[in-house]
Amino acid sequence: MAAFSATHCRSYSYSHSSSINGGQNQRFSFSSFSRLSVPAKAIRNSHQTVVLMQDGVVATKVTPVEKETPKEKLKDELLSVTSTKEWDEKAGFDSNENESTVSITVVGASGDLAKKKIFPALFALYYEDCLPKHFTIYGYARSKMTDAELRNMVSKTLTCRIDKRENCSEKMDQFLKRCFYHSGQYDSEENFAQLDKKLKRHEGGRVSNHLFYLSIPPNIFVEAVKCASSSASSGNGWTRVIVEKPFGRDSESSAVLTKSLKQYLTEDQIFRIDHYLGKELVENLSVLRFANLIFEPLWTRQYIRNVQIIFSEDFGTEGRGGYFDNYGIIRDIMQNHLLQILALFAMETPVSLDAEDIRNEKVKVLRSMRPLRLEDVVIGQYKSHSKGGVTYPSYTDDKTVPKDSLTPTFAAAALFIDNARWDGVPFLMKAGKALHNKGAEIRVQFRHVPGNLYNRNFGTDLDRATNEFVIRVQPDEAIFLKINNKVPGLGMRLDRSNLNLHYAARYSKEIPDAYERLLLDAIEGERRLFIRSDELDAAWALFTPVLKELEEKKIIPESYPYGSRGPVSAHYLAARYSVRWGDLDIEQ
Repeated sequence: MAAFSATHCRSYSYSHSSSINGGQNQRFSFSSFSRLSVPAKAIRNSHQTVVLMQDGVVATKVTPVEKETPKEKLKDELLSVTSTKEWDEKAGFDSNENESTVSITVVGASGDLAKKKIFPALFALYYEDCLPKHFTIYGYARSKMTDAELRNMVSKTLTCRIDKRENCSEKMDQFLKRCFYHSGQYDSEENFAQLDKKLKRHEGGRVSNHLFYLSIPPNIFVEAVKCASSSASSGNGWTRVIVEKPFGRDSESSAVLTKSLKQYLTEDQIFRIDHYLGKELVENLSVLRFANLIFEPLWTRQYIRNVQIIFSEDFGTEGRGGYFDNYGIIRDIMQNHLLQILALFAMETPVSLDAEDIRNEKVKVLRSMRPLRLEDVVIGQYKSHSKGGVTYPSYTDDKTVPKDSLTPTFAAAALFIDNARWDGVPFLMKAGKALHNKGAEIRVQFRHVPGNLYNRNFGTDLDRATNEFVIRVQPDEAIFLKINNKVPGLGMRLDRSNLNLHYAARYSKEIPDAYERLLLDAIEGERRLFIRSDELDAAWALFTPVLKELEEKKIIPESYPYGSRGPVSAHYLAARYSVRWGDLDIEQ
């Protein structure tokens, strides 16, 4: 088996197993370091062991690996050192067969997601030299388009890094030359077979690895996967499929989708993407907890009074209500983005940073959560509002939305984790469209200081004296801790101050887009930030009962003005658990 091209984008190395087309498991090793920075690199399959040494020679033993003892293996490798060229000749391989290539197919290439996110993310990876030496990108969609037309469409959305603009146009030209287009139906095995022939021509006899990104509506996922699996899978490398949300509408439809996908793919080949898990501050959660001694002891019900996970957009559906009306804010944001953040925040220390160890702990959190009750949920829908001479439309003014729609554009919920660490701590979620600002953040409010000597300096509102730890996911990424501090002077006047890590001020490098990280992880087979099927089951099990109750009882969403802070009932929900929403603080 050929070695996968190493990149210098990562500052760590790892290995993983991948199931290929439902066949035997094969092991690949990836490293972010150059070949000369490690003593040796092993590349294995069931027939050969090859060790690439620092001086460019190759040690090989062409016998079944599993039958050798470590002592015999070392002896044989030392005795059979030959040059790379000699080994190639003896093995009967040409130079291409010793290399691998990645073919990335964006299914639904003419859609907004592909144009605005996927192709720019792939270019950013290429610009940073994060893609392997040999790669090809194919756009696949029903629209009739030439290679030149695809390149023209893609070029309009590409940008270079702010801190590395040198050779930008040259890099763009090189990248676009690797982009091609094939028109076909999503349910046509013949069309995918034609695509496969084109991919093989570009692969040139190398070990081929195929990555398919499904940027298409969920109702055609299964047909596309069936055709890609049967007609365009790799014959000698790995095949992986990235699936975009939504992963169903409830537990039942999600289970059906998972079962259908697994008719053609193994679980290891399915990469369910939630782009929020690729955001810099979300990935930093585990680093904050497990690499800093001061935080882990405080990450418990003994010190934390409540946790708030907040998502807000300052715009409405803006003509895209047709899709949104079928799902609503709970399915679109809460059940996936916010719940995944909650699981990462609340999980126990994993055994290692291995993907399965982390995902095991996330599943434990989700399964420990108390069933969500209807009385712990508030829903709302924005209405028309005039401000500054401008009239903003209501949700139902959107022509793609039914006039009698009860789909919520806002939701707030109080959730609880029934385990030893978090028993009794309310986790409050809030998500909405057409609110007063745009942002996403995690707020940790700590308990009051027992027997606080300075209570009289704070007056009657002790909440003003509460320490608060805030992780601002977007925009203007930051981490800050609110502390109480003495104002300089002869008197004893206190105020609240922020110990602030502002990313833009601290780091000159632009923060990568979430899709860049997730695409690179999928290429390298790293699954930490992708959702496993049992995670998905546990997430839907939490929200499905309350979603069905809302729809069966036809609960009318509370109206709130476009550009406001949301429904009043959200404040009453928080107050029921002695919580004040942190994002409404006048200091913010």
